[in-house]
Amino acid sequence: LSFLCAVLISMVNFPLDICAKLRCTRYDDGNYEVEFSDRSGETIALCTLSTEQFLVVWKSKERRWLSVSELLAAMVGRLSDERQIQVLELARSLSQKESVFGGF
Repeated sequence: LSFLCAVLISMVNFPLDICAKLRCTRYDDGNYEVEFSDRSGETIALCTLSTEQFLVVWKSKERRWLSVSELLAAMVGRLSDERQIQVLELARSLSQKESVFGGF
């Protein structure tokens, strides 16, 4: 399987503006090989990442971008129960403010 991946900024040690191509390949062990290439196709970086180290933002098989809701669910699903409750409380707070003030 090949996915276009958004690697979390904290995982990237070089400027993304030099990267023209990003390719991810899933292996049987659940890890992904991520290759960053420049415009000429030369590999800039090649690394193996676990699913906790990046977010899939494009499903090539389905030819669609993941929705914000799907991305949030993926991120929140990685958190401990305690952190998930904090995210829920923050979302409730934002929702209440938006309904009272009509937005920010």
